[in-house]
Amino acid sequence: MDWMLRDLAASVPCIRHIVVLSADGLCMAQHGDERDSGDRLAAAASGIKSLAQSIASELPGDEGDVKMVLLELTGGFFYLMSAGERSYLAVTADAEVDPGLISHRMRDLVLRIGEHLSTGSRTPERAAP
Repeated sequence: MDWMLRDLAASVPCIRHIVVLSADGLCMAQHGDERDSGDRLAAAASGIKSLAQSIASELPGDEGDVKMVLLELTGGFFYLMSAGERSYLAVTADAEVDPGLISHRMRDLVLRIGEHLSTGSRTPERAAP
């Protein structure tokens, strides 16, 4: 999956970091900064996803599904997009990024590899009898 994330970064100038995360906030793949940064971004993205689900559940006819979240911040942009069952794609970018281009390229990436990004539900381990 690394080459696909590199391809996204190369196709959109100003991308800083890309993370593929599970719904519970585990970093599954990343492109950009060091590993700790990817883990922190995955955990933060999971929290933002949870907040967005709470807001979505207040909308009529919505089941609380999160398709995309966009945050415009002083230093740039944060994107979070559903990428498969229980998987998400998170991207940070500088303020100079083209917001339309990045969302379009993220959508293209999700369509290409979405079924490969799905993660199953985690089940607790059973104690040995």
